[in-house]
Amino acid sequence: MTAPAHRPFIAACVQLRAGREVAPNVEAAAALIAQAADEGADFILTPENTSIMEAERKLLFEKTRGEDEDMALARFRALARDRKKWLLIGSLPIKVAAEKLANRSLLIAPDGRIAARYDKIHMFDVDLAGGESYRESRNFDAGHEAIVADLPWGRLGMTVCYDLRFPYLYRALAHAGARFITVPSAFTRQTGEAHWHVLLRARAIENGAFVFAPAQGGRHENGRETFGHSLIVAPWGEIIAEAGTEPGIVMAEIDPAKIDEARGRVPSLQHDKNFDAPSVSAPAKVAS
Repeated sequence: MTAPAHRPFIAACVQLRAGREVAPNVEAAAALIAQAADEGADFILTPENTSIMEAERKLLFEKTRGEDEDMALARFRALARDRKKWLLIGSLPIKVAAEKLANRSLLIAPDGRIAARYDKIHMFDVDLAGGESYRESRNFDAGHEAIVADLPWGRLGMTVCYDLRFPYLYRALAHAGARFITVPSAFTRQTGEAHWHVLLRARAIENGAFVFAPAQGGRHENGRETFGHSLIVAPWGEIIAEAGTEPGIVMAEIDPAKIDEARGRVPSLQHDKNFDAPSVSAPAKVAS
């Protein structure tokens, strides 16, 4: 008999185009989650900002609640329980103080309990070409803790969107036993076209891990344009499932044995070394 941690399973990434109101976003996500469950997915993932894409600070805070009162979270917990599936809600804005939110990713078990919470660590405070500008830290408190959680098929490392650009986080997750990594995202079209595929493939290759990256895609009600192209990437770097820009689902069979195969071929996790921080040498004197 195959050990549970090495048993293949079906993963599904849900791609969304969230608007400015919570209820219709939740119902759109729930319908695609249910479709993925009906089509045989064991582990279903949604993108960052699953419940809302609202740029106006005042309106965002008016529509946001604490975890115990969040209707989106309650709906998704019930759905996971009813369908008896593992569900990763890429992120919800969760009110943690009067003037601050957490950009929180939630892993929900098949019995509806919250198995793990991860608050996005790296805030997207960026000015892009063409006047596109973001200040995530204005509304959100950065998280301070990397999170891993155990699934029936192996250990999961949780990240969100802009975290993707900080490889040391992924290395830490891999050393903590993560064999699967989640990167729910709302990448801008501009940065996605340039870096989305290469960064996700790099994180998979560097750590010999499966990477699941459900995404927002298309032009949103608030005017923002996201890249889409939800991906599932294998440990050797192959893209085994990819969406376009429209809402929908992509699915793939995940064989955990591929993780051991990749890590055996290039055992870089075993070769990591501690080293001193770089020092700057004085410039050599040039004879006159």
